[in-house]
Amino acid sequence: MHKTADIIIQLTVNNHPGVMSQITGLFTRRAFNLEGILCGRLENAKVSRMYLLVKNDHRIDQITKQLEKLYDVLEVSLHENYDYTLFDNIHELIKDNREDLL
Repeated sequence: MHKTADIIIQLTVNNHPGVMSQITGLFTRRAFNLEGILCGRLENAKVSRMYLLVKNDHRIDQITKQLEKLYDVLEVSLHENYDYTLFDNIHELIKDNREDLL
């Protein structure tokens, strides 16, 4: 179902207001679409992990370098081999909850 052209950018970031906006703003300014975003706090509440699903095109190196320059981004890594159902299952969870409300 998913194309192999997708890739996950995994970020470890400082956990405080405005970090998500800072990161998504970088993608907006570069007209680079985010296919999916998952974010959660790690055991240390001061740090969060973000998973960004993006198309793996010629700009991925530039985006990665720009992310590494952001003050609140502590670590950046790319993952080509991952379980796509991670994003699909979140979609199903949201869809199921929405239907319960109707």
